[in-house]
Amino acid sequence: MQEQKSGAKCVVFDLDGTLADTSADLLAAANACFRQMGAGDLLTRADSLTAFHGGRAMLRLGFSRQGDVDERQVDDWYPRLLVAYAEGIDTHTRLYPGAVEAVEALRASGHAVSICTNKPAALAEELLKRLGVRGLFGAMIGADTLPTRKPDPAPYVAAVTQAGGDVRRSMLIGDTETDAKTARAVGVPCALVTFGPEGEGIARLRPEALLDRFADLPALAARLLK
Repeated sequence: MQEQKSGAKCVVFDLDGTLADTSADLLAAANACFRQMGAGDLLTRADSLTAFHGGRAMLRLGFSRQGDVDERQVDDWYPRLLVAYAEGIDTHTRLYPGAVEAVEALRASGHAVSICTNKPAALAEELLKRLGVRGLFGAMIGADTLPTRKPDPAPYVAAVTQAGGDVRRSMLIGDTETDAKTARAVGVPCALVTFGPEGEGIARLRPEALLDRFADLPALAARLLK
């Protein structure tokens, strides 16, 4: 793994919906739970945006389609959803086009790069290894790495500092309102991808920039991290 100098400019990436389209495998895990309940597949590809908000959000959506949502039932099934997801974590998941090339270009220009995700850390590490890209990132902070998760600033700060970056010269690449709130809480620029589940509608969050394709990221980082 490439060593980064302390205080480097740093680009922090979200994982699900930003670096990789994980929605199909997430939805499949939730539907596996619903089938075990005898309810059949309650979620479809149209629910991809909910998938990127986590396992509990998918369970709540499925339960809501049957009636009232019981949080105790959500808590009971969430560990089983994680088991189902782990079994098929890379069945359909693919990196978005140009992601690897963009990260490599940032590294070549001296940037630290890291990941800050609300996916459980063990699952995130396993997925990155299976996709063959774990070695590209100087740090990986998951939902349970620290006592808090995004949009709390602490996980983002850890993602920057553990990669050898300077928080004051860092930015976040994400795809959801959680990412936008995280960047604002830290006081750093945020670029939201338009190829994620919300598409160009993500512009409603008024980030510092929109990223239509990864090929544009090196130039965008140079502009936002002057």
